[in-house]
Amino acid sequence: MAKTSAAEFVPQVRQEMARVTWPTRKETLVKTAMVFVMVFIAAAFFFVVDQALSYGVRHVFDWVK
Repeated sequence: MAKTSAAEFVPQVRQEMARVTWPTRKETLVKTAMVFVMVFIAAAFFFVVDQALSYGVRHVFDWVK
């Protein structure tokens, strides 16, 4: 593969950046909100699982006493 000089590289980068389809503000906000919702759901799920496992371990240790 041939090496590209800096003089050739900069115009190529500008040309590629012109081809990029950037998301609209609305798309960005919707996807950001979706990420926050999914993070909240995952946090709630892991909280419930952690509490259930904690209860189970405490129950077992109380039973062993």
